Amino acid sequence: MRSFLEVDDLTPAELHRVLELASDPSPPQVLAGKGAGLVFEKPSARTRNSMEMAVVQLGGHPVYIRDEEVRIDVRETAEDVIRVLAGYHDVVALRVFDHRVLDRMAKLDAVPVVNLLSDEGHPMQALADLLTIRDEFGSFDGRVITYIGDANNVWRSLAIGCAMVGMTSRIACPPDYAPTDVDLDRINAIGGQVDVFDRPEEAVAGSDVVYTDVWTSMGQEAENEARMRAFEGFTVDERLISGMASHGVFMHCLPAHRGEEVSDDAMESSMSRVFQQAENRMHAARGLLAWLLGEAQRDPVT
Repeated sequence: MRSFLEVDDLTPAELHRVLELASDPSPPQVLAGKGAGLVFEKPSARTRNSMEMAVVQLGGHPVYIRDEEVRIDVRETAEDVIRVLAGYHDVVALRVFDHRVLDRMAKLDAVPVVNLLSDEGHPMQALADLLTIRDEFGSFDGRVITYIGDANNVWRSLAIGCAMVGMTSRIACPPDYAPTDVDLDRINAIGGQVDVFDRPEEAVAGSDVVYTDVWTSMGQEAENEARMRAFEGFTVDERLISGMASHGVFMHCLPAHRGEEVSDDAMESSMSRVFQQAENRMHAARGLLAWLLGEAQRDPVT
């Protein structure tokens, strides 16, 4: 049974196929008459709306499940939760604090498990990001992406995905927020490379895509003051993105803290693809589910 916990759970060929399915105006109705359980330990407007609509577009019925309804490993073990939900649904997707919960659930092979976000990765966002880049440029060949911010879960999944499609990847961040050797080794192992900068102006030069995320993610609120100090000078504004290629675009996974990691002028500039990117969360989710519950089950990896 195939699950999707990180982008490299797919092969490069499978990743390209998922992106093709995301653009299919008549998707296969792989969830017709079936349920999809959507468990949210963390709330999210984009993740809930995109997943619910993707399930509907595939003929299925989404069920939104709040944290207080399951209380994983408090009220019931992760293993008991997934076994119960597998009795109702053909796929279970979860937005969790601890990635190990997903690993434990997927290990049981009770039902395909999809990572909607964890402390380690955000692969559904990465699929939407890659779809946005492909839609913009037609292909990934020769493209350079620069991420400005800390090497968090969003960056990790995006960097893995970019390595899989052959894009050149850069990151600009303060030294204490740089990728770990483990991260860099993982990306190198799949044929990618990450160039690390501590000056955003140098990193952005000639880039096709400039991407940023909030400096303080959900669950890191106690670090906010220290992060604000560390990232002074890393705000993405129109002046900064003017240093990328003339055809370049700006992306942000949202929600945006305008005036912190990004300025109003960058968000609203002609180079911004932020809201197309947000809509692509739905299309990417549809493509992933269409593949996961269709072709992946007919032709499983051995």
